[in-house]
Amino acid sequence: MNTRRNLLFGAGVAAAGLAALGTGLVGRNWAAAEPEYAEGDSFGARYFPNLTLYTHLGKRVKLYDDLMRNKVVAFNMMYTLCGGLCPTMTSNLRGTQKLLGDRAGREVFMYSITLQPELDTPEVLREYAESHHVGPGWLFLTGDPDDLDKLRRKLGFFDPDPVVDADRTTHIRMVRIGNDRFDQWTMASARSQPEQLVAAINMVDRSVDFTSWNGKDASLPT
Repeated sequence: MNTRRNLLFGAGVAAAGLAALGTGLVGRNWAAAEPEYAEGDSFGARYFPNLTLYTHLGKRVKLYDDLMRNKVVAFNMMYTLCGGLCPTMTSNLRGTQKLLGDRAGREVFMYSITLQPELDTPEVLREYAESHHVGPGWLFLTGDPDDLDKLRRKLGFFDPDPVVDADRTTHIRMVRIGNDRFDQWTMASARSQPEQLVAAINMVDRSVDFTSWNGKDASLPT
């Protein structure tokens, strides 16, 4: 088993960047109290660089201030020319967005970051998003290559072997899911079925009401 497979099956504990990604790494902790950080001094604010990024809609945004602060978020890496498993992952995430319904863009925010910013301009990403019928609440992001590489590592999307890590065609196929407000983070395979990805999101989203649970996840459509 190569190092990338170890990372995948390690589900968030193999890479140093992941270990640093929060106290609630493996899911929902109902007993956890809300952190008492001063505004602007949360774990996320201290951990994530407030980089300038550009969305597929052509908008200039700040990573933390605009995209993450107090939000439930889901990040993955991709690039538009990726012909391997990327189409499958994008399809799974599109299915996830459909299942989320109006929660997408209101309670849950999805972000796909390009690994090829030199080619994936906002215009190229917009065409890609439109071709996959991406709706509100899901942004494709590009920016300065060095900034995006820094963000990739902060999210734990890297392989400790620099040779493997440099091979874009075998990039880590995971989704980093988190609740910035409560410092809860987890990870799921982007090859998971949409229902599984929604379940992973629900693990960190405290707005989900499980009280009517009757053998099914009440947050999912029947």
